[in-house]
Amino acid sequence: MDEYKIYFEKFKNAILLFIFGIVLFVFLLSKLMPSVQAIFRDNKTYKTQVESYEEKQRTLETLKQQAAKKSKEQKNDPVAKKFYKPIISGADTETIITDQLQDVITILRANMIKARSIDYEYDPADDAFVANAGDKYHVCRLTLELISDYKSFERFMQDLYKHEHFLDMENIEILPYEKNKKILLINMKLKLYAQK
Repeated sequence: MDEYKIYFEKFKNAILLFIFGIVLFVFLLSKLMPSVQAIFRDNKTYKTQVESYEEKQRTLETLKQQAAKKSKEQKNDPVAKKFYKPIISGADTETIITDQLQDVITILRANMIKARSIDYEYDPADDAFVANAGDKYHVCRLTLELISDYKSFERFMQDLYKHEHFLDMENIEILPYEKNKKILLINMKLKLYAQK
């Protein structure tokens, strides 16, 4: 036992220093552990957010490309309209144009517009298509006298613009009705085209 006492006295400072070091290490470790855990948690959150950001960036780029493509298609849309091509060939102008005339009348009815009169002229001589390519195209000039309100006429014009076949709005004259300014009296000339 005295041997141990001698060794203890001899290494007392070293043992106390070692125990103090261990206690200090455990104390510092207990103080640093929450900070280290917070750093790892923040790092994991950061990585998750970076991945989410990158995914959203890819989605944004895809949406931008789709929007640009759609915008390009819309810009080309008026050019892309084709002439009406009838199922039967060799028929006269009146027979071929009837389907398109029916489309215009359907659009009028869908937008609740009243037609006072519809006059038509087949293959007018002053039309450029008749003059230059009369053997390839049928043309019908419609002279429409319409009664409508502002909203219905707006929808009618939008529907004509969206019409799948080529047509030409030659002239539009809009006058408000004298007794009720909400009602419009509309005179318009519209050309319908079809391939022979």
